Amino acid sequence: MAFSYIDQIGCLVWNRELVDVMKFEAGGESLSVRLASSELAGSNRTKIIVATTVSIIVFLVLVFASYWFWRHKAKRNDSTPTPIEASQDAWKKELKKQDVYFYEIRTILTITDNFSLENKLGQGGFGPVYKGKLQDGKEIAIKRLSSTSGQGLEEFMNEIILISKLQHRNLVRLLGCCIEGDEKLLIYEYMGNKSLNTFIFDSTKKLELDWPKRFEIIQGIACGLLYLHRDSCLRVVHRDLKVSNILLDEDMNPKISDFGLARMFQGTQRQANTRRVVGTLGYMSPEYAWTGMFSEKSDIYAFGVLLLEIITGKRISSFTIGEEGKSLLEHTWDSWREDGGPDLLDQDVSSSGSDDEVARCVQIGLLCIQQQAVDRPNIEQVMSMLTTTMDLPKPKQPVFSLQVQESDSESKSMYSVNGLTQSTIIGR
Repeated sequence: MAFSYIDQIGCLVWNRELVDVMKFEAGGESLSVRLASSELAGSNRTKIIVATTVSIIVFLVLVFASYWFWRHKAKRNDSTPTPIEASQDAWKKELKKQDVYFYEIRTILTITDNFSLENKLGQGGFGPVYKGKLQDGKEIAIKRLSSTSGQGLEEFMNEIILISKLQHRNLVRLLGCCIEGDEKLLIYEYMGNKSLNTFIFDSTKKLELDWPKRFEIIQGIACGLLYLHRDSCLRVVHRDLKVSNILLDEDMNPKISDFGLARMFQGTQRQANTRRVVGTLGYMSPEYAWTGMFSEKSDIYAFGVLLLEIITGKRISSFTIGEEGKSLLEHTWDSWREDGGPDLLDQDVSSSGSDDEVARCVQIGLLCIQQQAVDRPNIEQVMSMLTTTMDLPKPKQPVFSLQVQESDSESKSMYSVNGLTQSTIIGR
């Protein structure tokens, strides 16, 4: 059925056979055709199929897009560094600016045989030290940061940055480092004779260090300290000068090592303060142990203790004498007051000693361990005292309250004399 609306006539209905009006040239009216619902079914099915197909395609596109976004985000998260990794990357960039050489961990594992006990040289405050040999035959020492050392990434990086800028015949030379994952390694030149304490405290090896050689070692340590305090491009306070941190090369030349606790002073800065006092008991100056205040004079105090250990061959941490259990410093003071102190020289090498030289070094040692920092000489004055015959000032009686036994050397709390400042001392 068809129908059409004609002006002034109205609606006309046609229910007979229709002619194809698309080809009717004589003109005519527009017709509207009404179809039965059965005739529309095919068209509706087509629409449904098209709509369903489009919906499925859109759904699949959305699923694929969601999956791609999730994978991309997961990949980004996997590649995003953790705070520790980010910190390591930042430090690496800084170290590369300092021209620090980076060793690959696989190289270190190979030359140390996976850090085998056979290649272990010793154990320090930093961690274990291993020996390795590079392909060119050069021997190196590898210091491996221990998780129990108490030394973190900042102290590790501090040692690298400081020592990489310092070059002196009496300082151990840094060759490079390795930072990969949890492994943090320092690569140093190998010192064939290890540390000074393996000689002067050994009943057999100490005989290789007669007085002339010990005096040379004392002067060499002082030269290294002079470089740190005065002659280098930086002014550095070591803060952990002790006999085990003095290494000896093949010719027994001393080299200062272990700069993990060292601090650099800027401009006219003369001292600094810390609430976390870290060092070795017996070598700490009173002001550092009591209040956390440190300066070049803190190193001078430690040098004085070290000097007396080299002279006597006795450990500051374990020496006692007499019924009163006098410490090494007390015994040194009493001996110096009695006869100048030449008898303090290690008896096993006493025949090689010069009484005047020994007595002079004893007095220098006492001047270095004065209780008040202002009463101690600076390193330039110490060098003059060691290398000339200038008259020496008379030392005051030193403080002995900081002497500790080995059993007490793990950790201890000290309080300042005014009771206002508390510092926690962590032994090394």
